[in-house]
Amino acid sequence: MTRVTLIPGDGIGPEIADYTVQVLEAAGADIQWDVQEAGQAVYEATGELIPDPVYQSIEANGLALKGPMTTPIGTGFRSANVALRKKYDLYANLRPVRSLGQVPALFDDLDLVLFRENTEDLYAGVEEKISDDVMHSIKIITRQASERIIRQAFDYAQDHHRRHVTVVTKANIMKLSNGLFLDTARQVAQDYPEIPLKEVLVDNMAMQLVINPKQFDVIVTENLYGDILSDLMAGLIGGLGLVPGANIGDNLAIFEAVHGSAPDIAGQGKANPTAMILSACLLLDHIGQTDCAQKIRQSLDRVLSQKEKLTADLGGPASGSEYCQALCQDLKNNK
Repeated sequence: MTRVTLIPGDGIGPEIADYTVQVLEAAGADIQWDVQEAGQAVYEATGELIPDPVYQSIEANGLALKGPMTTPIGTGFRSANVALRKKYDLYANLRPVRSLGQVPALFDDLDLVLFRENTEDLYAGVEEKISDDVMHSIKIITRQASERIIRQAFDYAQDHHRRHVTVVTKANIMKLSNGLFLDTARQVAQDYPEIPLKEVLVDNMAMQLVINPKQFDVIVTENLYGDILSDLMAGLIGGLGLVPGANIGDNLAIFEAVHGSAPDIAGQGKANPTAMILSACLLLDHIGQTDCAQKIRQSLDRVLSQKEKLTADLGGPASGSEYCQALCQDLKNNK
């Protein structure tokens, strides 16, 4: 049995975390949960957004599944998510975007995977005040960080028999920083001669994703572009409530829904747990329980093909609890 830190988070986090645990239990996942509290409610009670026991649990287990956490405004905290990624050098942000069931979406049968560098670029937070009227944010791109994320994308493409890898930059303008990322991609691609490398500028990529996303397969890009493009891609299949995320380093991995904590609907039974359930599927893949993960994905496709089972954010009448119950029943019926 694999021990995993579970951080429910706040807002709708505790609800969707509970639904996710129920679904994994119904699917027969071999996991022991180590529940730890963090987020805004903990901050208001203790003055700490992420208490030490949370870090200790993550470091002991090496694996965590995390619900959304609200970053307190005006406290000096950038983001709990960014803090965890930087602390543990979780350099690979994996965001698969796949059409699910019969969910109303702009495109059907879409299956894309985005790899986003997770530790540098403008998100490194290196800023300086030149004067009251001039502020600088420093864009940091290194060959080492670029190579490891690009190699992750090519390894994934190779292991999953994907068609090609697309590298996204703005190297025609930022010739040094983006140029380094692009040059690194070209060098890494030489080690994978059976996997073609495509090169697309980020502004064109945004347009092409909206016009014809099926021309792409595995996408790898820098931190800022990856953040923006992954949200755009989520919109193609029905929204962030359907997109999982994984933050992977050499020795530790944290899996999380990429949407916010939605405090305005917390406790109302409206929360859609799909993104967190799919994030748990990535966790199962990571620890070798791929059969269980695939069972859950197949169940999601079946349940999300029934209009009466869709939650409100997908235009349906079901509550989060009813949707969770439908998934659990489907998994029991299709053992």
